[in-house]
Amino acid sequence: MTSADPANPSASAVEAWEAAYLRFESPAAEERKFLRRLTSVGARHWRRDALILDLFCGRGGGARALYRLGFDNVVGLDLSPRLLRERADSSSCLVADCRELPVAAGSVDIAVVQGGLHHLPTIPEDLSAVLSEVARTLRPSGLLFVVEPWRTPFLNIVHRACDIPLARRVVGKLDALATMIEYERDTYEAWLRSGPVILDELDRHFERRHIRRRWGKLYYLGSPRIA
Repeated sequence: MTSADPANPSASAVEAWEAAYLRFESPAAEERKFLRRLTSVGARHWRRDALILDLFCGRGGGARALYRLGFDNVVGLDLSPRLLRERADSSSCLVADCRELPVAAGSVDIAVVQGGLHHLPTIPEDLSAVLSEVARTLRPSGLLFVVEPWRTPFLNIVHRACDIPLARRVVGKLDALATMIEYERDTYEAWLRSGPVILDELDRHFERRHIRRRWGKLYYLGSPRIA
């Protein structure tokens, strides 16, 4: 987010970004989006008794999608108390920094990140910290599923649309996206420039099972590397 120090954005910048996030799409639309993503990587075949960490969970769309798929043991973690208060069910979530997970080693079956890693202020340092923590908490048979923004021709088109004032006035979702980008431009653009480094970090901590880049997103599914 916009700040003299990207690692410590001002309270007003955080508040403005969160307001834009909340109007980007409805909770129902967010849930449907997350459900499509999970289904695309075979989540319907995951064990229903799996303990799942929903990291950078925001207002809980990912957890609701997992509940719809039959998973009951889902714990959400996010750094924003405001976004966690937006959840319909706050009984299984906590405020936490995903660089220091308050979770026992080897206790988790699946970790899911849908649009959180690109908010990290430093790459690769903070990314490595998160991935190390996720690998620590996962069982040897565990899974990490990641969906993050990725530089593709489609994303370039979206960015150009964000620069058109009329388009932003007509399309509320586009204006919300443009606003979020404005308030975290340094970290967002640093993420998009760091594709090879990001993939190296993911593959250093995890054994790649599936990867896909399309429609401005990276989809990555991996298992912890066994030392």
